[in-house]
Amino acid sequence: MADLAEELCKREALMHALATEFAQSAVLTSKWLGRVDFGFGPERVKDVGKGIWNPSSYAGTLTIVSDPDSEYDDGDHGDSLYRYSYEKRPPGQDPRGGSNIKLREAMRLGLPIVMLRKIADGRFVPVMPVYVVKEEPEHRRFVLALDESLRFLPDPAHLTEDQRRYVERVVRQRMHQPEFRSRVLGAYQLKCAVCDLKKTPLLDAAHISADIATDGLPVVSNGLALCKIHHAAYDEYILGISPDYVVHIKDDVLTEVDGPMFEVRPAADGSPTTLGSPAGSSAAGQGSPRPAL
Repeated sequence: MADLAEELCKREALMHALATEFAQSAVLTSKWLGRVDFGFGPERVKDVGKGIWNPSSYAGTLTIVSDPDSEYDDGDHGDSLYRYSYEKRPPGQDPRGGSNIKLREAMRLGLPIVMLRKIADGRFVPVMPVYVVKEEPEHRRFVLALDESLRFLPDPAHLTEDQRRYVERVVRQRMHQPEFRSRVLGAYQLKCAVCDLKKTPLLDAAHISADIATDGLPVVSNGLALCKIHHAAYDEYILGISPDYVVHIKDDVLTEVDGPMFEVRPAADGSPTTLGSPAGSSAAGQGSPRPAL
């Protein structure tokens, strides 16, 4: 595409479409990524068999796939960047060639790209925009900035304490939190574990142990799918969960006459309301639930 302004417009439109779908579904599927209409007609936006997608009509790479379980050595690179390995080439061919050429061109042109983090077969979380900021041919890899602001750090390899705190917050917000939310909401079948609300944009992934705690790992066993009101109530200790996963509400809230939001109705047989569990599980994760009040 000769007109970079037009290409940048298309990339922005694509990222808006991906963000909208992710907000509604908490995941992007291979099927959906195979035909995305973002205002310029339907397009495939992910390669079928490779990690780097280079449509012929674009000046540089459009999307890349990062699979934590693949043979490639992708991952955090120092405190602020992310390493992304070259696509492997057949023996005897230039390791810098193939799909790597357009990824290098995206770096030269400063083009924003989308990184699709694989969380399960055919299921991805978008991280965007991502920028290729460096190439390390001696290691056969590129170096990525996971946020536009990280492109302009004066010395990404040697951060000050304030810079490090900022970078940790950015990376957590851009990559770790969306991935955690996608995994947890998928495990709970896109509904609140307390009230069964199924409106995905209103659902959060709450940590059983806070993410700043030593055991607050961003894994499904440390997560609960909660609607925003019950997540806030959980964080404020208005809502509690006993070790047998029974949901409890603070007494003084139940006595307030302000609507039914925090009513926990017993089942038809009179048994108490219990917490919903991830699909295929008999309990809501392995973490210790917050004590009942």
